[in-house]
Amino acid sequence: MDFQAGILQDGSPMENLEKQLICPICLEMFSKPVVILPCQHNLCRKCANDVFQAANPYWQSRGSMISGGRFRCPSCRHEVLLDRHGVYGLQRNLLVENIIDIYKQECSSRPLKKGEHPMCKEHEDERINIYCVTCEVPTCSMCKVFGAHKDCEVAPLQTVFQGQKTELNNCISMLMAGNDRIQTIISQLEDSCRSTEENSEAAKQELCARFDTVAELLEEKKSELLERITREQNDKMGFVRGLICQYKEQLEKSSQLVETAIQAMEETGGATFLMSAKQLIKTIVEASKGSRLEKIEHGYENMDTFSVSLDHLAEAVRTLDFDPAEEDEEYFDGEEEEVEE
Repeated sequence: MDFQAGILQDGSPMENLEKQLICPICLEMFSKPVVILPCQHNLCRKCANDVFQAANPYWQSRGSMISGGRFRCPSCRHEVLLDRHGVYGLQRNLLVENIIDIYKQECSSRPLKKGEHPMCKEHEDERINIYCVTCEVPTCSMCKVFGAHKDCEVAPLQTVFQGQKTELNNCISMLMAGNDRIQTIISQLEDSCRSTEENSEAAKQELCARFDTVAELLEEKKSELLERITREQNDKMGFVRGLICQYKEQLEKSSQLVETAIQAMEETGGATFLMSAKQLIKTIVEASKGSRLEKIEHGYENMDTFSVSLDHLAEAVRTLDFDPAEEDEEYFDGEEEEVEE
């Protein structure tokens, strides 16, 4: 990861200058004394020594008679050869040290940011300042150099923070759009329930009006058909109301997720945010896919199948049904002339 980019970038001059003063090991501003490698890249002396010690575990001290060692520059992977003095034999970059002093004096008047920065559990003195892309967790520089994330791919914390915050914002928009669709479906289901009830009542009234025009002979059949309409009505309304309950439950869960996600969006600390953002995003995506709830077919609320015609003779009343049997057709044909009279 090369942090020695050109100064001519977007942002304020102080921000661009700060980017040039970041150590590629600890991702913090160079601490004194700064050493300059043969490849012209800079490191904190402590960071350079940590990398050197890790690459040369048998190297003991500056006074040792053991010959020097080697390690690779973390910026360009150039192999750095050191003598028996180790890192202490490298040249200090006094120019960078002076620039850092001037920069700190310039920034001393800036207000401090509120809130504590999370610290690494494995290295208590190290701040969590990078993100392990491989393990998908925030971590510290020491974990990258010596710890559990030594062989992992890492990225700047702020970059991942902004990326996942944008992703979570998109998830919130997706959830809210889904909630609007669910609310529309609930309204349609409620309208369907009301229409089913209204149409059922209309069918009952029509049936009663037809049966009231005939003799008491139709009373028993009327009661039977009314019971069938009521049973169908209860079945349909019970099914639709069950769907309404399911959609309301899904809407409530989704609304709770929206509130949780909005609260997470208010988090300003990158590391604190990233500790829960990944799981929250995963939960939102899974909830957005969701179980596809059942819907009713078009015209489900219609009760037209319960309509009957009472233009028959009284002798045919006992055979009345919503769907007359085929064997009764001959009987009706034979009585056609009588019905016309």
